[in-house]
Amino acid sequence: DVPAWLKSLRLHKYAALFSQMTYEEMMALTECQLEAQNVTKGARHKIVISIQKLKERQNLLKSLERDILEGGNLRVPLQELHQMILTPIKAYSSQNSSTEEHSRDADSHHPSSLLGTDSQGPDCKDSAAGGMQQHHLPGCEGESGGAPLPEGDLPGQFTRVMGK
Repeated sequence: DVPAWLKSLRLHKYAALFSQMTYEEMMALTECQLEAQNVTKGARHKIVISIQKLKERQNLLKSLERDILEGGNLRVPLQELHQMILTPIKAYSSQNSSTEEHSRDADSHHPSSLLGTDSQGPDCKDSAAGGMQQHHLPGCEGESGGAPLPEGDLPGQFTRVMGK
């Protein structure tokens, strides 16, 4: 929800500009590109800084997970997660497997969609997940281990931290 994110930054007047972009284009924006679109200097700077923060979310989530597992206070991680959920998050899809391969591979660890029936990753805590085998549950036991999530799987990492 890019317009809501821009509104939270008090930059909602640029929503029309962002509506013309893909997620990847937005994440690659530079001050020069924004200047060419007649964005004011202060807004350009704020947008570029905010996009940089979006790029750092994966590392922030890893840090939050470590903090939680070390028994730290949950207030700060919950506040960070609340702020993060208000930012634009692209649905993760594996670049490495085709839809055909993915539908044949019931043990796939690279979900193509967060809503698909086979999208439950190795850290799924859903006890109603019918045919899940015991070897799919290593990350559900409270340790940071488990199968590492692919780089760029922000929704998966967010869900993993929430599960902890």
